[in-house]
Amino acid sequence: MNLKLDEPRLDTIEYPTSDGRPMAETDIHRDLMLDLITSLDDWYVPDPMIYVSGNLLVFYRRGNKRRHLAPDVFVVRGVSKRRRDNYLIWEEGKSPEAVIELTSASTCNEDVKYKFDLYQDELKVNEYFLFDPYEEYLEPSLQGFRLVDGEFQPIQFVNGRLPSEVLGLYLFRDGTQLRLWDPKTGKVVPTRSERAAAAEDRADSAAERADSASAENERLRAELEEMKKRLGG
Repeated sequence: MNLKLDEPRLDTIEYPTSDGRPMAETDIHRDLMLDLITSLDDWYVPDPMIYVSGNLLVFYRRGNKRRHLAPDVFVVRGVSKRRRDNYLIWEEGKSPEAVIELTSASTCNEDVKYKFDLYQDELKVNEYFLFDPYEEYLEPSLQGFRLVDGEFQPIQFVNGRLPSEVLGLYLFRDGTQLRLWDPKTGKVVPTRSERAAAAEDRADSAAERADSASAENERLRAELEEMKKRLGG
């Protein structure tokens, strides 16, 4: 069948990479989003088929450049780990499996209504988490939902944390921060800056030990030389 001149050719459509909206409403929202994305990205480094991203346009209707949204943070298993300009669900073969939205004054209604329905009914996202850093718009300020028989059901807290089957981690509030906890080790997943600081501390400790060992060697050599002098005398 021939296409009419005014019909779009699906294989030639260029999908945008920006919707013109700011990345985050406040510094805390921006830093929190980046910490979550990089923490998860580092956590899944060993697995080349887990893709982590955020603030990236996700298109869910082939041929329609307007049908998109940009989750703050999302994770997809079974999709190659590579850089993308945008995420086209029909090409990837999978919708985001876990989504985290950081709620603010300008996004609260959208997060709890429009996106809630869209993630549930259209994208069929397995797990949807909402976090309000300032505890102003959501009650409770951390919420999680899991898709069960086509509908989002609330995820219950376990010792103050929300378990994620997709991530294999738990989410919990720490001040204004949303942190990740590994149930296998019982430890908090470090942010990239925390990992860098820990590596720097280890390097400093190693350098101090090396300096101390060098000083001790010099002391022993000096004592040996002094002993040789006394014996020679």
